[in-house]
Amino acid sequence: MTARPLACIILAAGKGTRMKSALPKVLHPLGGRPMVAHVMAAAQSLSPERMVIVVGPGMDDVAAAVAPHPTVVQERQQGTGDAVMAAMGELAGFTGDVLVLYGDSPLITPATLSAMVAARRGPADPAVVVLGMRPADPGAYGRLILGAGGGLERIVEFLDATADERAVTLCNAGFMAFDGARMAGLLAGIGNDNAKGEYYLTDAVAVARARGHACAVVEGPVEDTAGVNSRAELAGIEKIFQARLRRAAMDNGATLLDPDTVYFAADTVLGRDVTIGQHVVFGPGVTVADGVEIKPFSHLEGVVVRKGAIIGPYARLRPGSDVGEGAHVGNFVELKNTNLGPGAKANHLTYLGDSDVGGGSNIGAGTITCNYDGVLKHRTRIGDGAFIGTHSTLVAPVSIGDGAFTAAGSVITREVPAGALAISRAPQQEKPGWAPRFRAAKLALKAKLARKE
Repeated sequence: MTARPLACIILAAGKGTRMKSALPKVLHPLGGRPMVAHVMAAAQSLSPERMVIVVGPGMDDVAAAVAPHPTVVQERQQGTGDAVMAAMGELAGFTGDVLVLYGDSPLITPATLSAMVAARRGPADPAVVVLGMRPADPGAYGRLILGAGGGLERIVEFLDATADERAVTLCNAGFMAFDGARMAGLLAGIGNDNAKGEYYLTDAVAVARARGHACAVVEGPVEDTAGVNSRAELAGIEKIFQARLRRAAMDNGATLLDPDTVYFAADTVLGRDVTIGQHVVFGPGVTVADGVEIKPFSHLEGVVVRKGAIIGPYARLRPGSDVGEGAHVGNFVELKNTNLGPGAKANHLTYLGDSDVGGGSNIGAGTITCNYDGVLKHRTRIGDGAFIGTHSTLVAPVSIGDGAFTAAGSVITREVPAGALAISRAPQQEKPGWAPRFRAAKLALKAKLARKE
């Protein structure tokens, strides 16, 4: 590509009525990230000089989600051409290349966008580049009609197409790239003399050709262009997106024992030689280092898992947690805002919330940190090499010193010094001969009740 500045306009004003949701369509998540954020990320990979997002009236939540990029409001809602014209004030004086993208088409890739920009900057100097696709069923898509030299001559809507034109399999995907120096003039030439009275961005091709400008087509994968208009379509796109993430994970050195059952977030980071079992779910904000094993049915979100750690099965790691190198988090263990030190182990039936656990410490089964007093959260601090006995209850704020022990079944409410043993439970009592007397009394009562019946 030649060194020309690039700008991106992302259309995000659609109401998404078919979603039947109070949430604007472009904010519905894909892989834990709003759809529009995926489009922005793909565009950002090309290092644009400017990025403008077009929103509808009252879409303050979309404006907040795309900040700090500027937004403009499409007041009239009169088609895609009208939406792009609403953004032109933010591109005043810009003469580079302009990509027009759609906030509800989150599968678009940097490679496809790069190909469009490269075509715009090619020797033919097209005023407009249109992204084309070849769907298995062209259906009612607009057809892209090419000239003898391969340039784009016109876009024909299905209802207006002849039989020969309908036989064309190259269809309009909607994404476009413009020469910014000619863009304003082309938009000004678009009219709204149609059944809906709307300004269609695709008419820019007809305006450009009428003025003698070349137009071009870049053909991209069909799945890159998929848009969302319903929750069912969003589910279908999620499936495609997860397949991409699974493939990327395996290509980068992770083992997925049953790939179709593993669900990633868009920002999941995996090291090499990570092994992931069946039915593992990653929420946003997870980083996993080399050599980690995550066993089946675990859920991770907002957590760092360091080298060689073992997670699960049936573990839940919640935001703010950090699992140290070689540490173990076992079955039915939940961590929340907890630092588990190197080599520490919490292997069964435990809740560690707002905690700092030292390296090499062992957390016995059934341990609970009582971190919430009904108003405030408090931290529990456990030193290096500590041993927390089975069914210990640690009432925060509390500290357990290095190498200290807590006896099984203890409720710990005060600091335990380093190396000490803390015991807090009722004294054990024995009553000799009590068991046979108890059984005899119960059997007699049972016989009496039977006689009354």
